[in-house]
Amino acid sequence: MSNNKDFKVKNGIQPTAYHEGLGTVTSGSVTVGFADISTWAYDSVSFSIATEEGTPRDVFFKDDGLRMYIIGNASDKVHSYTLSTAWDLSTASYDSKSFSVASQAGLPRGIAFKSDGTKFYVVGATSDAVFQYSLSTAWDVSTGTYDSVSLSVSGQDTGPSDIFFKPDGTKMFILGTTGRDINEYNLSTAWDLSTASYSQVSSSISTYEDAPNGMFFKSDGLKLYIIGGNGDEVNEFSLSAAWDVSTISHVGLFSVASQETNPLGFTFKPDGTKMYIVGNINDNIYQYSTGSTTTTNTLDLSTGPVFEITPTSDIQIGLSNPAASGTVSQATLLLDGANTNTFDLSVAEQEASFSVSSQSTLPQGLFFKSDGTKMYVADGSNRDVFQYSLSTAWDVSTASYDSVFADFGSQDTDVRGIFFKDDGTKFYLCGDAGNDVNEYSLSTAWDISTRSFTTNFSVSSQDTEPQGIYFKPDGTKFYIAGSNSSDIYQYSLSTAWDISTASYESKSLNVSSQDNVVQDIFLNSDGTKAFVLGGANDAMYQYSLSTAYDISTATYDSVTYDLSSVDTSVEGLFFKADGDKFYFVGGSTDKVYQYSCASSATVTYDSTLQFGGGTAPESPAANETDVLTFSTRDGGTTYQAAIAIDGAA
Repeated sequence: MSNNKDFKVKNGIQPTAYHEGLGTVTSGSVTVGFADISTWAYDSVSFSIATEEGTPRDVFFKDDGLRMYIIGNASDKVHSYTLSTAWDLSTASYDSKSFSVASQAGLPRGIAFKSDGTKFYVVGATSDAVFQYSLSTAWDVSTGTYDSVSLSVSGQDTGPSDIFFKPDGTKMFILGTTGRDINEYNLSTAWDLSTASYSQVSSSISTYEDAPNGMFFKSDGLKLYIIGGNGDEVNEFSLSAAWDVSTISHVGLFSVASQETNPLGFTFKPDGTKMYIVGNINDNIYQYSTGSTTTTNTLDLSTGPVFEITPTSDIQIGLSNPAASGTVSQATLLLDGANTNTFDLSVAEQEASFSVSSQSTLPQGLFFKSDGTKMYVADGSNRDVFQYSLSTAWDVSTASYDSVFADFGSQDTDVRGIFFKDDGTKFYLCGDAGNDVNEYSLSTAWDISTRSFTTNFSVSSQDTEPQGIYFKPDGTKFYIAGSNSSDIYQYSLSTAWDISTASYESKSLNVSSQDNVVQDIFLNSDGTKAFVLGGANDAMYQYSLSTAYDISTATYDSVTYDLSSVDTSVEGLFFKADGDKFYFVGGSTDKVYQYSCASSATVTYDSTLQFGGGTAPESPAANETDVLTFSTRDGGTTYQAAIAIDGAA
């Protein structure tokens, strides 16, 4: 087999081709950290620190996981603990070492250490300041002395609750409970608090947590976690620019309430596979698993110098069988991009919008033709459905009105949800006036001007305010979003797509704990995920179904996507079948909004692969290819890695 891929490159590098035989890629598995927050789990491992500290506020670990530190308000001390097995909380024991910060940091709230363990920093609530200490023996708090260096943060927040440093010590972040925000500071000399100054950058997290107590950043600065005592949960945020808190967006949350109802501090193992939280209800530390198993792809250098990988899931790349030390071994990798993480709200970004205000003043329902070249908007005020064409499939910015509409007032005077049969020969409307589903046939597929009314089916016994409708792809089930009861109801059809054969299956999902104004429902392509649009909070909520298409088996994933900044009257919802885009129609702006919700597989690299600057490249986008090179002359102890071509199309 050979690879003769020709590249057209978007960054100016000359097009090229590779004709060498492809080497062998072997697969395995490894655990990687900072997994999808909805998959985190408690390890059923805890450790009591009540004897040493009655009001623990924060926890910190030495980078090798063999020592743990607790700071608290009862003693105003830092306490040190030893773990006989790294990162295993069940092996912890108090090592009878402590250091008092009472003379400086009354009511200490948060603690951070310099990466080499020779300094630590404490933020105190009494003085609203950060204090710097030195340790004559690294990581031994009993050797600590105050540096007579402090920084007031009262100008930014009068209730500081935690402190965090960028790994190189050039940035410091203070979490505040008064402003419910994160404030950023620059240090002109790394780790020297006397050179710190407020950078005029902050970000509010009050929408997600009213009592923020602790924070943690991933080492690349692209993820942020906040723990709070109001929701008793960890909130995850992504940062579009590393270490810039002004660029955060909410991803999801994880509840710790079953273990601690007043979480005050937390930290992670550096690789993100473990999390530890502390609270003062039981004065315990609790341990969680926050990693996931990912596939490893190993390039076998004994089989050839050129390799090609098209990831079908998140992967880690490594190399094996290089030449002996002293002889250079080289490899070229053609890394293809493909959308593998779809229906993924954590990466959702707005792409485009289209106004329907010239036709609809109260858009309620939304649907797209299966090839993405037609769009339909149901209007609750005019009782109409309007038809549009898209010159570029699935791109609403290319939409234009077809001057085709249909009035459905004869069946329902308050049209809400709309759904089409997959071949476009039938469609269905649910209405709030008749509390029913109306079925129509089209003599010309996808042309609503050729419709004729067929039959209807009442859902009033379940809900008197049906808002949205979704059909299973084979037409044997449909689901109604009921706003009156805040439920999703499931129905079966003994004859596919024939609404006259429908019956209620006595299966439902109540979503009132998330939103009590249910607007629409959509399921992913295999029926294992449900997405519910809520009008009370103007947000979308994600659920998992343990049995595909059985709505009674759905549980909330603790994943929410806020749409309120875009429109304060979210209405109809639609996902592209492959899950890489979603759309909703907004009643306050009378617009259809388009979002991407897919990403390429996340590609990580074995620690032996060292990229210039210490940062590995991002994964290539779908339909693009990166060309990477690897070289070693020490027998594979380390590889010099570089990206030779970025984004070949």
